[in-house]
Amino acid sequence: MQLLIAYDIQDDKRRKKISDMLEGFGYRVNFSVFEINISKTKYTKLLRHLQEILAKKEDSLRIYHICENCIKQSIELCRKPRIFEPKEMFV
Repeated sequence: MQLLIAYDIQDDKRRKKISDMLEGFGYRVNFSVFEINISKTKYTKLLRHLQEILAKKEDSLRIYHICENCIKQSIELCRKPRIFEPKEMFV
């Protein structure tokens, strides 16, 4: 499944934990936005870890599920990896 994850986290320490975790699963495409191509099993694990870290109400993290047709219609205007390019990771 393809996900787009965006966050706004007030605390520097929590924000660093989240960004480090997400970098292990996908590509940073903006300062606080990640594209992630992930299995359902790893998604469940990721979601559990994110919920443990994000206990504060002032934090905001949104996860958008992106369908295959939407990816085909997406464009990029930069020199970054392809949109939702698979990343070989050991998590």
